[in-house]
Amino acid sequence: MSGADEGRDAAGFCAELVRNQDFARYASTLFVPAAQRRALLAMYAFNVEISRVREHVTQPLPGEMRLQWWTDTLGGAGHGGIEGNPVAAELLLAIRSGLLPVERLSRLIDEHQFDLYNDPMPTMAALEGYIHDTSSALFSLGAGISGWQSDEIEHLARHAGLAQGIAQVMAELPRNASRRQLFVPLQLLQRHGCGMEEVFAGTETPKLRAALNQLIGEAREHLMTAFALLPSVPPDVRPVFLPLALVNRDLERMSRADSNPFMPLVTSRLRTLWTLWRASRSRVFSGGS
Repeated sequence: MSGADEGRDAAGFCAELVRNQDFARYASTLFVPAAQRRALLAMYAFNVEISRVREHVTQPLPGEMRLQWWTDTLGGAGHGGIEGNPVAAELLLAIRSGLLPVERLSRLIDEHQFDLYNDPMPTMAALEGYIHDTSSALFSLGAGISGWQSDEIEHLARHAGLAQGIAQVMAELPRNASRRQLFVPLQLLQRHGCGMEEVFAGTETPKLRAALNQLIGEAREHLMTAFALLPSVPPDVRPVFLPLALVNRDLERMSRADSNPFMPLVTSRLRTLWTLWRASRSRVFSGGS
C-alpha cells in the first residue's frame, strides 16, 4: 500500500471514529471547507481517544499509561506502535503541517487525567480550568486550523467552550453518577445544601435541582456572551463554532421544568444535522446580511 493510500485510510478511520463516538462534532465538520476538515477530524478523533480512556480501563494506572503514551507521542518520544495508530498518524501530520500546536494538545491530555479518578470536582473555578483546556481548547485549535488566531477569537473560544463544557457536564450526569464520578462542583452543591450522595442516588431533589439550575444558568450566560462575540470574528472562522447551536438546543431542553437531569438526552442524527444546517445559514454564523 502506498503512503497516499495509508493516509486516506488513516483519515477515513478518524472520520468514522468521530462519526460513531462524537456525532455532533463530526456533523459540524460537514459545514467547514474541505481543506480544513481532515485536520479537524484528526483533532476530534484524538479528543475521542483521550476523553474515553476511562471507559477502557478499570484502574487509574492503565489509564495513566495510555495518556502517557499520547504525551510521549506528541513529544516525539513514542515507544513503538505509532505507525499502526491511524489517529496518531493523522494528528502528527496536522502537527507537522503547522496546523496544531503540541503544547495545547499536551495540556488537554493532562486535564483528562482527572477523569481517571473519583475525586469530586471541588469548585466552579476548578471546573472552568478543566473546561478551558478541553472544550475551549478545541474551539481555539479549530479556529487555528481555519487559519485565524487572535485575542478576540481566544476570548470567544473561552466562552464557547465553557458553555459547551458545562452543558456536557449536565448531559453526562446520568452516566457519571452511575459510576460515582462528580463533575458538578462540590462547592456549588454544598451552597444549596446537598452533597455528592444525592447526585449518586440519581434522584432529583429540590436542593439538587436548584444547584443544577445555577449550573445551567452559568452555561447560558457563557453561551449568550459567545453569540455576542461571534460577529466580531471573521466569517471564515465562524463555522468552527457551529456546535454552539447544539449547545443552545440542549440548554433549552435542560432548562424546562419537566426535565429530568438523570434521563439521558437523546437526539436523532437527522435532528442534529438539521439544527446545524439551519444555524449555518443564519446571519450570526454565515456573516451574511
